[in-house]
Amino acid sequence: MSAEPGVRAPGSAVEDGEERPGGRWVGALSLANLGVWVGWFGPLQLLLARQAEHFTPGHKASTLALVTGLGAAVSMVANPVFGALSDRTTARIGRRIPWVVAGGAGGVAGLLILAWAPDVAVMAAGWCVVQLALNASFAALTAAVPDQVPRRQRGMVGGWLGVSQVGGILIGTALATAAGGITAGYLACAAFSLLALIPYVLMRRDAVLDHRDQPPFQWREFASGFWIDPRRHPDFGWAWLTRFLMNLSYSISTMYLLYYLTDAVHYRGDADTGVLILTALDAVTLLGTVVISGIWSDRTGRRKVFVVWSGLVISAATMLLAVWQTWTGAVVASLVLGVGYGVYTSVDFALLTDVLPVAADRGKDLGVINIANALPQVLAPAIAAPIVTHLGGYGALYALAGAIGVGGSVLVRRIRSVR
Repeated sequence: MSAEPGVRAPGSAVEDGEERPGGRWVGALSLANLGVWVGWFGPLQLLLARQAEHFTPGHKASTLALVTGLGAAVSMVANPVFGALSDRTTARIGRRIPWVVAGGAGGVAGLLILAWAPDVAVMAAGWCVVQLALNASFAALTAAVPDQVPRRQRGMVGGWLGVSQVGGILIGTALATAAGGITAGYLACAAFSLLALIPYVLMRRDAVLDHRDQPPFQWREFASGFWIDPRRHPDFGWAWLTRFLMNLSYSISTMYLLYYLTDAVHYRGDADTGVLILTALDAVTLLGTVVISGIWSDRTGRRKVFVVWSGLVISAATMLLAVWQTWTGAVVASLVLGVGYGVYTSVDFALLTDVLPVAADRGKDLGVINIANALPQVLAPAIAAPIVTHLGGYGALYALAGAIGVGGSVLVRRIRSVR
């Protein structure tokens, strides 16, 4: 059976990508991914913190912890579920694109709820909607990489996705800062997030499944598929654990950056601008390493050594924040963090796609991996709040983040099937 131009034939979706992806497709995928990250990090970097401070000035840290924790809990469930649903979708436009579109529209709705939230309860509900919807888009976009990209090019594509991630953090922070208010900031992030999805959707380069090839849907089988036995798939288990530890370290480090500048560094200027400056510096060094390291990893065929050393560099940056609580220290730490996170982002993503157990379930399996991204957002506030308040302050908090990152880096060596 022949396929429409630009669309893979039915059944081909369960195989690894065999053709080198074109630059237009990689660009459109990266732009769509950028939109998702803007929808997440405009709120996470500034807007949610400012909103928590507005509603509960005396309990801003605990309010922020509650809201972000609820959203992360939703994300933890949503990502693998939408990934699994996209694995089974038989729409004529492809199995991933319907979820990209639905997630983008839902994300905008959630950001609009946040823009006009009158209290903490509605704020929390809006953030949960954002996490639910944008995880549908993110799960589908992530799974498109092993669908469409050969193994030896995934480091390069992972590098460009890393560019879009840091670009999303930077642009989201810039929009939230430049908009001039909480409501305007949410509206700007919503507009950017939606528009960024359009080129990818219009390309319609997506795998199409024939409904006749799909087994009947059974809830018990669907639910049981989310457990991936680490004894049968140990490399998948180690990859999950190491990503969890690295993201826990990163979440602890970044979630309280605004309060770190105001309460520990005693930044003399506008703290929102300070966060934007640090984010931009992080982005500069990240952009200098993320694509190059992915391409270098593809050419050498090695992944683990890049992931191990980049994780140690990230931990070093975190330790700088612990012991050097000045504006100069924060600047240096941001530059070092960008170097490490650029290498880690591109190569670790390629490593993860190399240890997926079953090709037909890669959307679901990547969703399970993404629990390791979301769960730290639930745990980080619960860990950080008592440490900042009662157990040593920001020095102890960032020292703990550094120690967790070192653990994640070392355990990458336990993965056996990837060099």
